[in-house]
Amino acid sequence: MTTCLEFAKMHLNYSQTMRNKILWSDETKIEHFGLNAKCHVWRKPGTIPTVKHGGGSIMLWGCFSAAGTGRLVRIEAKMNRAKYKEILAENLLQSAQDLRLGLRSTFQQDSDPKHTVTIKQGWLRDKSLNVLEWHSQGPDMNISGET
Repeated sequence: MTTCLEFAKMHLNYSQTMRNKILWSDETKIEHFGLNAKCHVWRKPGTIPTVKHGGGSIMLWGCFSAAGTGRLVRIEAKMNRAKYKEILAENLLQSAQDLRLGLRSTFQQDSDPKHTVTIKQGWLRDKSLNVLEWHSQGPDMNISGET
């Protein structure tokens, strides 16, 4: 809980106008049959479950702000630094523009290494984007409770 409290104290002085200019982002993997999660179903005893057509999954990147939703992008290839930078280049600034966030908007991303390297390499800085400081993902900052 201390990480959440520290984060809240750091941003306590943000005005509503400043909070409205934050563009939140994340990526997620959605599995057709939830193979990474437990699934409980009722079956007659002896019934053998089957998965037709191999199941499958889809990886997505998206963003939103107080003004609404930005772009939602299907990630076709493996997500690495180069792919992440490509997604940002093609979608981040356009989303901020579509949402009318203005030049002084702030971009939020989690602290995945492929994200932080993009900051260190200067791509976000070169685009004059403010980046919201985000602590490493832990149970305190992860709203899903997963680590």
